Amino acid sequence: MATTNRRKFLKTTLGFSAATVATTAIGVNPLNALVGCASPNSSGGSSGGGDVLQFSQEPLGYDYNALEPNIDARTMEIHYTKHHTGYIDKVNEALKADEVSYTTAEELFANISKLSTTIRNNGGGAWNHTFFWKAMRAPADGNAPAGALLDAINGAFGSFDQFKEEFANAGATRFGSGWAWLVSDNGTLKIGSTPNQDNPLMDDAEFKGKPLLGIDVWEHAYYLHYQNKRGDYINNWWNVVNWDFVAEQLNG
Repeated sequence: MATTNRRKFLKTTLGFSAATVATTAIGVNPLNALVGCASPNSSGGSSGGGDVLQFSQEPLGYDYNALEPNIDARTMEIHYTKHHTGYIDKVNEALKADEVSYTTAEELFANISKLSTTIRNNGGGAWNHTFFWKAMRAPADGNAPAGALLDAINGAFGSFDQFKEEFANAGATRFGSGWAWLVSDNGTLKIGSTPNQDNPLMDDAEFKGKPLLGIDVWEHAYYLHYQNKRGDYINNWWNVVNWDFVAEQLNG
């Protein structure tokens, strides 16, 4: 990675670490700092005496072309500036319009079945994409997990190659648009998928658990470069997975 990119990434990473410590100190769930939720009193609005949850868009931490040739710069730019930004704008508008009183993303998703489709789709899109950006980094030779994470994967799936095969299948066979996930379900690693912008934290999700890794298999995530070859996109995506981030989710 170029020197300027490394500096930008370190700055973003250090900023996130500081934010996590600060929010933990004042009683805010670190999950919200991780996924780009504004902390209480920063949204400028309230409902029922509490601060309204608002999502925010963090810097990518790398340039649009940093993941090439696996994910092209044009796709990254459109994905981040159009799709992700759109989800954030729409969910924030809906949260305010519906006078939602939840203050954390975790609480929001735990009650998502009670809320509007607009909040569900766009709140999921806002959260999922922030998680997705953090789960990727510039390509590295021999990119693979290590240590406790690798041991956990081997224990759950038999081998890293078997894990990759099962995960790729979950993404490839998700009909239409959606996501494939690796989650921890009370300490047990599982693979599954969700439709649209649902995620495993939602109270009525068809696949539940604590997300460790997720891949966007909506066509807008890969179609400019791969056209209809979703399988090729998934296979090349392994080259840019940020296994350090995945390990942090497992240990967090």
